[in-house]
Amino acid sequence: MAGKKPLTKSQIVSYMAKKFDLSKKMAGAILDEMAALAIAETKKSGSFTFPGIGKSVLVKRKARVGRNPATGEPINIPAKTVVKIRIAKAFKDAIVPPKK
Repeated sequence: MAGKKPLTKSQIVSYMAKKFDLSKKMAGAILDEMAALAIAETKKSGSFTFPGIGKSVLVKRKARVGRNPATGEPINIPAKTVVKIRIAKAFKDAIVPPKK
């Protein structure tokens, strides 16, 4: 499994088109719209849930003092906002079953 490449967007579009009997253009438009919706909702409300897969959330990080690993000199790291994806438990458990 380590040598197998992940699906490309065009392969995903082809799969969806065949699975749901759509044109590739329509399947591509649906995929693009899902991505656009996820981006817009995460920007607007701070999170977007993709049922069965996970949730994208905005996380505000506080300013802090770090260290330059080369010199050990303290440096200021500014506050910033980052996007994180939290994987749904059902999705994770389906791929990596929990230990008993």
